[in-house]
Amino acid sequence: MTPCVLVFAGLDPGGGAGLAADILAVAAQGAHALPVATALTCQDNNHVFAAQAVDAGLVARQAAPLIAAFDIRAVKLGIPGNAANAAAIAAIIRSLRAQQPALPVVLDPVLASGHGDALGQGSALAALGDLLELATIVLPNLPERAALGESRIKQLLVTGGHAPGDTVANRWLQDGQELRRWHWPRLPATYHGSGCTLAAALAARLALGESMEIALERAQAYTHATLAQSFAIAPGQRIPRRLLHPH
Repeated sequence: MTPCVLVFAGLDPGGGAGLAADILAVAAQGAHALPVATALTCQDNNHVFAAQAVDAGLVARQAAPLIAAFDIRAVKLGIPGNAANAAAIAAIIRSLRAQQPALPVVLDPVLASGHGDALGQGSALAALGDLLELATIVLPNLPERAALGESRIKQLLVTGGHAPGDTVANRWLQDGQELRRWHWPRLPATYHGSGCTLAAALAARLALGESMEIALERAQAYTHATLAQSFAIAPGQRIPRRLLHPH
């Protein structure tokens, strides 16, 4: 059967990020996304104008029939929306891990939109709560990595798109030690939902049973290709082409 990825993320009505990005990126790897909405947002491809967290009880109720019916092989976490939702999601992960101790959990620690707009209620960093500790791997960009500080994260892929230069260096760290570094040619535009794409693709690759190193390699290569083939729906940030056109 096709492996399933349980996805917790916000709804972007513009279709560029959040659940819309996750569904396509997971499908492109050959897995199936089970999308649970944590927040409703008002945004376009450049700015978030408002965000409303879904009730934590409803988050849990969305997930319950999925957990009962499907064989979940990985979990992808985007914005929880608030601390109550993070606590509800953490409880779900602990329940799943009681049956599958090695269940991969991929966390994209989105602290704000690319332009700094808020994506939930209260402190985004505080809202992540126990999710940072439960994550198998966390995928911060450089500003997010700085904000996370010396927390309890065991494994990271730190993406280097915010650093200057003609190449982007992504660093895989475990217990503070760099295991591997990838270099990707810098592309000329800015993109809406690139972090969602990478995290969802990685979760799907892990759901397929790949090792962390192979999954990281393939998820990055896929994401870079989606950006290289990106398209415009309005001025500003471009949309990764997650269902890739063949070259």
